[in-house]
Amino acid sequence: MLRHVLIFGLIGGALVLALVWSEYHFLVLEHSVEIYGAVVAALFAAFGIWLGQRLTARAKPVVREVVVREIEVREVMVAAEPNVPFVMDEARREALAITPREMEILALVAEGLSNREIAERLFVSENTVKTHCSRAFDKLGAKRRTQAVQMGKEMGLLP
Repeated sequence: MLRHVLIFGLIGGALVLALVWSEYHFLVLEHSVEIYGAVVAALFAAFGIWLGQRLTARAKPVVREVVVREIEVREVMVAAEPNVPFVMDEARREALAITPREMEILALVAEGLSNREIAERLFVSENTVKTHCSRAFDKLGAKRRTQAVQMGKEMGLLP
């Protein structure tokens, strides 16, 4: 009986060895290009992930010692300017020959309204607003809306 078990074991082992050999032959020899390609792709993917983590890793925060000194705090009373309502410099406006309508549009530009919003508020077309804006900008010597508003404030034309 032991002899039969050994014979069947050897035959079974030989069959398993033959199956493994044929599987190896089928996989490695027939599909070697695909296997090597997959291995190279996996290596490059792993390298790319490693390099990406390395390059995008944030630097560790630097711990600095902070020395806190005692500071003397004093309260100082400062006279505030009284609430004086804005008064436009009419002499400057007339010297620049800016019309009241151009001033009205310049004030709306200072509020941050677009040409379309100004046109809707004043019931005029956008082209009319553009014309008034460009004339006011020319008279102030400004090239942009923000520059016109700044110059208008400096000249006392806008609050």
